[in-house]
Amino acid sequence: MDAAAAFNSWREQMTHGRRLSPRTVEAYTHDIGKFLGFLNEHRGEAIDDKALADVNAADVRGWLATRRQEGLGPRGVARAVSALRTFFIFLDKHHGIENQSIRRVKQPKLPPSVPKPVSVPGAQALLDEAELSGTEPWIAARNVAVLTLLYGAGLRISEALGLNGEDVPLPETLVITGKGNKQRIVPLLPETREAVDRFLGLAPYKPVRGEPLFRGARGKRLHPRIVQALMQNLRRALGLPESATPHALRHAFATHLLGAGGDLRAIQELLGHSSLSTTQRYTAVDQTHLLKVYEQAHPRAR
Repeated sequence: MDAAAAFNSWREQMTHGRRLSPRTVEAYTHDIGKFLGFLNEHRGEAIDDKALADVNAADVRGWLATRRQEGLGPRGVARAVSALRTFFIFLDKHHGIENQSIRRVKQPKLPPSVPKPVSVPGAQALLDEAELSGTEPWIAARNVAVLTLLYGAGLRISEALGLNGEDVPLPETLVITGKGNKQRIVPLLPETREAVDRFLGLAPYKPVRGEPLFRGARGKRLHPRIVQALMQNLRRALGLPESATPHALRHAFATHLLGAGGDLRAIQELLGHSSLSTTQRYTAVDQTHLLKVYEQAHPRAR
């Protein structure tokens, strides 16, 4: 098998086999296209399955050095390494091309980041990267569905994992029982419902009333620690700060709504907070934003 055939087979599997988002496919295929081009020029010969099996750490370091010279930043380099690992895992699993050297390639060290809420691009990158997680397509789809509920609906992790068979198919608005048995109504975006529907279409089980919607690989209700470990792996792959936890996606839900002009009282209701002061702390309302709102809304501000 030559490099072009291996590349096309891998891209086909990402696009149709795992049905990843176009954005994820584009980013990863760009990285691997660059790698194969570098390898061809570096070795001065056609790249086939034997050459791919012989790729070593020095080859990878040379490629990453070239990418840095092209202006790729630390997080882009981390993504490129992640794409490379995904490509070689596919070659090993589907074409018997094994390469132990790639398994030993470490993610580059990233400069420390100031802890902050997950940005809009960061949240999207987490969801894209989650599409590549899991040992089976249904597990990857499950991971995306859970994270989408945290970011797209502002659910607590316990609330998302507490959903049962009677809750699906998800309606346009969902009644959630949160802390203190307080109920709230949460509108669901079409993208959120689609993520759950896609998971249900791939899941090896069909949840029924009283049984969990999200399960682990052994069939039991998915444990929060699994989602926490998932976020840890995703943020390391993307170079996001340690503050990028499952709860940070709920934080991002509120912060991004507020930044887009959402009403603080409405956000309080969506989050299920009994006190507005809790919502203010949660959404990290800073003085600059408050001043902007004041100047736009108060009749005596002008």
